[in-house]
Amino acid sequence: MSAQLQKDRHFVFELLGRSDYAIIGEIVEPGAKVLDLGCGDGELLEWLAKKKGVDARGVEISGVKVQRAIARGVSVFQCDIDEGLADYPAGAFDYVILSQTLQETRQPRRVLREMLRVGRRAIVAFPNFGHWRVRASMLVSGRAPRTKLFPYDWYDSPNIHFLTVHDFEALASKERLVVERRYFLSGHHKVTLLPNLFAEVAVYLVAGGSGAS
Repeated sequence: MSAQLQKDRHFVFELLGRSDYAIIGEIVEPGAKVLDLGCGDGELLEWLAKKKGVDARGVEISGVKVQRAIARGVSVFQCDIDEGLADYPAGAFDYVILSQTLQETRQPRRVLREMLRVGRRAIVAFPNFGHWRVRASMLVSGRAPRTKLFPYDWYDSPNIHFLTVHDFEALASKERLVVERRYFLSGHHKVTLLPNLFAEVAVYLVAGGSGAS
């Protein structure tokens, strides 16, 4: 790994504070057309545009966050991704990103299908509800878990679907997705053993059933 790439990864870890962002930064190729769903303040898209020269676009439901993203120089459209991506033509992007938002959507299967309609590949990251700390919290307290991954009370949580690594693998198989890469993370470290138990966050690169063109 070059010194510059190491420096860029350190930037993602320390400034953005998200290990899944670092993995996404590795996956996305320079100059690609990228759509980030639930892009928030546009931090990741700004980094990808500056460091990898991507054509960066975003979708975000919060008007305040859209304004912040635009202030960063990122092109962002205010929209509810559950309502679909009808404004985007098929195959318009090289990558469509959904980072730690899938569990907040009302219709995750529809969202995944739309991602792979408008993009050649989809990058999906989500917190793993099968992590041992979540299991232990439920076992000990007998209540909806509150952990670093899931810090909300059940009635305040934006999460409406609680999926595990095994759940996503099963859905990918059912949808006949091609899993090109999978990464499992605990903090800033990659997990190789029993990811459904030890991974805090999972990141998948997937293509449609016919594979990438």
